[in-house]
Parts: sequence; C-alpha cells; structure tokens
Amino acid sequence: MIANKLSKHDRYVIELCERIKEDYDSVSLNVPVRSDKRLIGEADIIARKGSSVDVYEVKCSHRIIKARKQLRRLGKYFSNINKFYFYCGSSGLLVLV
Repeated sequence: MIANKLSKHDRYVIELCERIKEDYDSVSLNVPVRSDKRLIGEADIIARKGSSVDVYEVKCSHRIIKARKQLRRLGKYFSNINKFYFYCGSSGLLVLV
C-alpha cells in the first residue's frame, strides 16, 4: 500500500487549521473561488463564525507580498469577509493583513 505524501504547503495548511479550528463554527480547506467564467483562485482556509468569514493564505516561506495580492484578489468575490490572514509555515507566524 502506497501512502499519499502531503506537500509541505498542505502540511502547513493542516497545521494552521488545527491551530484555529476551536475559534470558528466551520473551517474549509483549499476552497476554489470561481467567477461566472473562470477559476479566480483558491483560498487555503476559509473560516466562518456566525455570518463573518476570515480568509487565510498559507505560504511555506515569508512571502507576505504575494499572499496579500492573492487575498485582495479573493476579497473582490466575497462580501462578508471580516479579516484576511497570512500564515508563514516555516516560522509559524500568523499575521493580520
């Protein structure tokens, strides 16, 4: 039996999910975001508490500029986003963007 190995990024997504799941009603991983015509991107984690939504972008290294760009792009398609977060997996740093 061959076990599926997770990528480093996927391990960091799961690590962050475990860290934040107690604070939310629901947590969804790797959520595709689509417009009518095409795929806009993928949110690493979307966490809901009541009617508000927090979006988390996970990077293996400290690439906050790229994460901020991706989060802004996703923000155009959600009307109820409360906060955006960046998580650097290598350092364990969680930053409000």
